[in-house]
Order: sequence, then structure tokens, then C-alpha cells
Amino acid sequence: MNRMLKSVITTIAFGAAALGLGAQPALKIITVDMGKLLENHYKTEEQVTKLRADEQKARDELERMGKELNQVVEQYKEMVEQSKNTLLTAEARAKADADSQKMLEDIQRRQSDGQNFQVNTQRSLQQRLNNFRGLLLDEIGKKVTELAKGKGATLVVDKSGPSALGVPSVIYADAAYDITDEVMAEINKDRPAPPPAATAPAAPPPTATPPAATPPAATTTETPAVTVPGLAPKK
Repeated sequence: MNRMLKSVITTIAFGAAALGLGAQPALKIITVDMGKLLENHYKTEEQVTKLRADEQKARDELERMGKELNQVVEQYKEMVEQSKNTLLTAEARAKADADSQKMLEDIQRRQSDGQNFQVNTQRSLQQRLNNFRGLLLDEIGKKVTELAKGKGATLVVDKSGPSALGVPSVIYADAAYDITDEVMAEINKDRPAPPPAATAPAAPPPTATPPAATPPAATTTETPAVTVPGLAPKK
């Protein structure tokens, strides 16, 4: 009796498994290029414009700091010359030497402030860019899911980047199963009207490596660069 009961249970189990497999939907894979969608989203263009404006403000501030530094450098050099001028009294030379040491400390402080400003600004801009991309990718992903479900897809594969092996994540896919352009049209349908054309901004000042915290040997200090990794340079 026990043997017969086990046989019946086994038969029911296999039958249920077969029914379960039969109830699964047929596999339908759809591909999408998330990188292309992110790059061409109208919100990305808006955010990049804001970041570039803040980059320019940072460059302007660094340029102002550099000009003030150059003025102190000139004063420092004058004090050094006076401290070595034998035509002056010993007391005057000593005072000039003391003043030059204070100016040197001020120069080093200003150089450090400029470098810290540059690093902190780049870090802040980079964090803003990363946060924006994360939120926008989540938004795009929801729209991709919505359209994919509408097409009866059971799996969506992103083909924008390489795999862990460094090869494309999708080796081959029929273009008929790619919904990138459809998603693009959907996410940009609410794009606001462009503002009136404005005068093109002036070209940014040349960039250079920030000055080292050592006694100045030149009469000018070039403006350090402020750039955001991952943000394509302006064309």
C-alpha cells in the first residue's frame, strides 16, 4: 500500500512540474543601448550645461585668486630686494626681511587655498554628475521596462558596454529587437522648448598645473584647470 501511494505521489509531482514548465511564457529578448539613452536624454544636456557654467565660475574664481597671488608675489620680491640693499640701514633691511617672510607665508597659504579650492570644486562637480546619472538611469530603466513589457518581452539586455571580459555584452542581436530609438522618443517627448538664442560665451581661459607651495620664482601664476572626469569636453 505504501509503495502504491509513493507511486501516485511521484506521478502527481512530475505532472505538476510539467504543467509548470508549460505555463512559462516563451523567451523573448529585447536589447537596448542605455549609454545612448543617457547621453541623448534632454535632461543630460540640461545638466551638462549647468555643470559647464559652474566650471566656468570656478575658473573665474581661480583666475581672480591667481591675480591676487601675483600681486603678493611682486611685493614679496620687492621686500627681498630691499632686505639685500646695502644702501638701506640695517634696521630697514631687517624690517624688509621680516616682511618678506610674512609675505612668503601668505603666498604659500594662498597657493594652498587655490589647490584646495580646485580639488574640492572638482570633487563636488563629479559627485553632482554621478548622482544625476544614477537618478536618470533609474528613470530611463523604468521607461525601458514599461515599453519592453508592452512588447511582451521577458528579458531586456543592455548592449552599451563591454562585459567583464572586455568584449561586447551582446555579440549579435537582430535590429528588429532593439527598442533604443522607441525609448528615446518616449523619454524626450516632454522636452521643454529651447530658450531664445544667446550670444556665444567667451572661450575659457587656458589651464595649467596649479603652482607648487614653494617660494615664487616667476612674476605670474597661471590659472589651474577645473575639470570633471566623465564629462565630455565642450566642443
